[in-house]
Amino acid sequence: MKKIGGPKAQEFPAFTATAGAAIVNEFDTYEDYLDSQITPTDLFYLEDLELARQLVEMGYRSNAEIMSRFDFGQFKEIVESARMAAMQKVPKKHFSSGKDVSGYPFLLALQEREKPVRDGKLATVIFIRDFNSKGHEISGYIDYAERMRTDDLEPVFLHKSRFLPKEFDLSYYNWETKIAISNTTANWQVIAENETGVVLKNKKDRKVLNVNPTAGLPGDNSTRTSINSGEYKQIVIFDHVTRRKL
Repeated sequence: MKKIGGPKAQEFPAFTATAGAAIVNEFDTYEDYLDSQITPTDLFYLEDLELARQLVEMGYRSNAEIMSRFDFGQFKEIVESARMAAMQKVPKKHFSSGKDVSGYPFLLALQEREKPVRDGKLATVIFIRDFNSKGHEISGYIDYAERMRTDDLEPVFLHKSRFLPKEFDLSYYNWETKIAISNTTANWQVIAENETGVVLKNKKDRKVLNVNPTAGLPGDNSTRTSINSGEYKQIVIFDHVTRRKL
């Protein structure tokens, strides 16, 4: 996650800017956040979801610090404002247009997917494992549409910049520092605690994408493609066909 600076970030003493932003990125609504704190046992004894939510909000059902509804709204506003500002800085152009990517299998794959992803016909998630500028091995899942909305990718297609996971992507893991971060994007929700491992739920058609390498098929209307290239240590592309626009 990017750190949120400025005076507003100081209004939340119970949560750091990074922790608060992580919460509002993971949950679309405050009710979703409260529900994540409720156990099946709570519902069994209380038999009332609204009552369970009220108890969580008042801090009676968890030893952890519970974010208030007001703070959730404030953090959500700050994060969305930052996201919109970042989107406005990105030029409305096809980054790969006219670029010669022959001999670069990964860049060719990105180029082939740029238009259908922009048009909303395809939702693509890219797994990358490689090394950052500090020599740390990192890996993560990248929402291609989200990255195109927030970054200028033309330098990638010009071979001036590398396409690596960042802390605000769907997931990020630094094998040296052991830092692990996951985020919900406009297109995908990360479901980490699943019996099959990490899965992603598409927000448009609610279909689940199973990114577990030992899984058979990744899911309905989805494909898994490994890219063999010397550009990165490991590249896997998951394509999900959706009829609804992004």
